[in-house]
Formats: sequence, C-alpha cells, structure tokens
Amino acid sequence: MLIQQKQEGSKGSFYVQEGNDTLAEMTYSMTGTDLMIIDHTEVSDVLRGKNVGYQLVHTAVEYARANHIKILPLCPFAKSVFDRKKDEFGDVLRAN
Repeated sequence: MLIQQKQEGSKGSFYVQEGNDTLAEMTYSMTGTDLMIIDHTEVSDVLRGKNVGYQLVHTAVEYARANHIKILPLCPFAKSVFDRKKDEFGDVLRAN
C-alpha cells in the first residue's frame, strides 16, 4: 500500500488513493517550519482493520524525524496512537 503526501501552503495530508478515490487520509497543519498539528484521520470501510490509520501516523512520524519537526496530535485517533506508542514515537511528540 502506497502512502502519499501532499502539502499546499501550511495544510497537508498523508493519504492512500486508489484510482480517483481517497481511501484513507490524515490531515495536518504546519505552524512555522517545525510543528505539525495532526487534526483529522479518516479510513474508509474498505481498509478498516488493516492497520492503515497506524501506518498513516507512522509515516508522519518518519517524515517529522527526517525534517526535524515536532508533532502535536489533536486528532483523537492520532493522539491514541501516540499514547500507545510513547516509547517509539516520543522523540517527535510535542506536548500541549
């Protein structure tokens, strides 16, 4: 499964697309150059149970590490992933 990224200005997303259909998407806003605020995650029923939401968060974490960015997960799903994976993702987490 290919997770893609797009960003226009301060708004962006990581997403999975099949044909013209977006099957999963996690949206974010950038505050300056060093803070990504994850605000929404949505996965279609077609992909439910396939760990796609976690993969979106993981891809954002890898992007943040590569670009020296901290993440503030305001989206309840992304926050729950960060809460469960504190040891693994804590290096990019920015507390409220």
